[in-house]
Amino acid sequence: MSIWVILIEIAVFSAIFTAIVFFAAGGDRKHSPAAIHNYPPDIQEEYFKTHERIDVSYKSKNVILTKGFGVLLFTCILLACSLIAGAKTFRQGFLLTFGLMVWIGIYDTCFLDWVLFANLPMFRLEGTEHMEEAYHQKWFHAKGMLFPGIIFALIPAALVGWLVTLIR
Repeated sequence: MSIWVILIEIAVFSAIFTAIVFFAAGGDRKHSPAAIHNYPPDIQEEYFKTHERIDVSYKSKNVILTKGFGVLLFTCILLACSLIAGAKTFRQGFLLTFGLMVWIGIYDTCFLDWVLFANLPMFRLEGTEHMEEAYHQKWFHAKGMLFPGIIFALIPAALVGWLVTLIR
């Protein structure tokens, strides 16, 4: 597998992921259960003081459907990345995919969450604009990256590894 191809894939995957995040934060989509569950609990509580309370737990149908769609979308994107990079075995597909998922978790946490989410008004939920400190909770996002983020990364990695063995 070519390191240059993998580095280009890292950049392209980051751009695609960023576009997905900005799309999901646009308009009324950021008020959906699948989006609100990504906010720290104190922001959720403040938001639900002035808005209808909806189920934003990991067990809710909307969150499960969104996460399931994310697994399928990432599996497709990362399968293409693995095949383009030249993965030929389960191990190569799994490790490349898991590495890209870990990278996107770090990128999402350190740049999208800690910098953009914390500072751009477009990510503020209506009625929580005054909660400056709550939007800068680095540990909340770091915990989410570590768990369930790492567990979530194993699913597309295993699927891509399996699909690489079927295709090659």
